[in-house]
Amino acid sequence: MHKFPVWQLGGLNIDISTFLAIIVTCVIVFTLARLSVRSLSVTNPSKMQNFLEWVVEFVHGIVASTMPLNRVKPYVSLGMTLIMFIFVANLLGLPFGIVTTHDQPLTLFGYTVVSEEMIKSAHGGHGVEVAWWKSPTADVSVTFGLAVIVFVLTHYLGLKLNTKHYLKHYFEPFWFFFPLNVIKEISKPLTLGLRLYANIFAGEVLIATILMAGIFGTPLLAAWQGFSLFVGGIQAFLFTILTMVYISQATVHEEH
Repeated sequence: MHKFPVWQLGGLNIDISTFLAIIVTCVIVFTLARLSVRSLSVTNPSKMQNFLEWVVEFVHGIVASTMPLNRVKPYVSLGMTLIMFIFVANLLGLPFGIVTTHDQPLTLFGYTVVSEEMIKSAHGGHGVEVAWWKSPTADVSVTFGLAVIVFVLTHYLGLKLNTKHYLKHYFEPFWFFFPLNVIKEISKPLTLGLRLYANIFAGEVLIATILMAGIFGTPLLAAWQGFSLFVGGIQAFLFTILTMVYISQATVHEEH
């Protein structure tokens, strides 16, 4: 497997390939959104406007399937942000890769990004292969970062909008279920982040494996990249709808 350039800053290890991919993802999503609303028209909408309107309706349907219709509107923008960011992020590593070989340490802006230890750990004695491009969601820190944001937001909204019943549910159906309910809540962000990371990372590992076959792997590579489009969309959908389910469980109380 390739190594990734790491920028050590203030005790933090920042993966440069992930950092660059996140920036590109944000730029792409923002550009798509900006182009879609640049010249809004009721009588003669552009193709980009039609696309974004379809996304709004699709996300509205996702949110409406998890909570009462009168609660949907505040969460549509959150759902759109999640599904568009994650979908684009899932696909960034598919079109191409940027790999360089280094037999000497490399520094950028005075910081070492390819260290002597990385070079020594490489096999074959021909230097270390460093990958500068990948899907950001193939990095566990990104997917768990998204999951933590959802976790914090969910419990904040539960405490703010549904305080009594939110706290009460930790002791249901009986008070001694409290530890199990806490474990259940902690497991939600863990599974949310791990599911997304595992699917995207596994796809990129398989692509790297297929590339080793050279020209003979071209048909399989084309088929797998087509399937990866489907996987990227499904994973973005799952992350978004599960986020809305968790928010609904925390904020909506139904009288029985």
